[in-house]
Amino acid sequence: MAEITAQMVKELRERTGAGMMDCKNALNDCKGDMEAAVDALRKKGLAAAAKKAGRITAEGAVGSYIHGGGKIGVLVEVNCETDFVARTDQFQELVRDIAMHIAAADPRCVRREEVTPELLAREQAIFREQALASGKPAQVVEKIVAGKMEKYYSEFVLLEQPFVKNPDQTISQMIAEKVGKIGENIQVRRFVRYKLGEGIEKRQDDFAAEVMAQAAR
Repeated sequence: MAEITAQMVKELRERTGAGMMDCKNALNDCKGDMEAAVDALRKKGLAAAAKKAGRITAEGAVGSYIHGGGKIGVLVEVNCETDFVARTDQFQELVRDIAMHIAAADPRCVRREEVTPELLAREQAIFREQALASGKPAQVVEKIVAGKMEKYYSEFVLLEQPFVKNPDQTISQMIAEKVGKIGENIQVRRFVRYKLGEGIEKRQDDFAAEVMAQAAR
């Protein structure tokens, strides 16, 4: 087993934000394997977040992010348990990171439960038709549909998207790590994303078509 040095403990602490003893124990448990120790602490962070998930989050902050010289704007509400935590630099940085991620990744909803039944049925039908058209056996079609839906969630559901600043983590995992460090339940409640001119071109095309139709009468 590799010797666990103070430098290794320091590096792991900087990478995970976990306490010194937690880092040392993780390195010992993982026989000095830094990446395995990171994963072990991350799993513990997720467990800690799960224990806190039922706590009421009535405080927090509404954060904003403007990108591309005013081309894209985001507002996001992130909740925590106390006003004290809401005012900390660590929490405010988290809110900014989430707002920035939304601007870059363009999610459609916060969590998969918010995907409407109509949209869910439509996507599943498309994936099912694609699988059947490719000649896949009927018994594996539903597995293919399920796999494609997981990919859909990872592309369009905020909490399941890879974090743009660290694609090895999902937004959910990144928040869970913050929960482990801050010690409070943290939830993304809602967001809105504006893109300059979005939808205008379509309306202009519709208007132009109407004008041309009227002129032809």
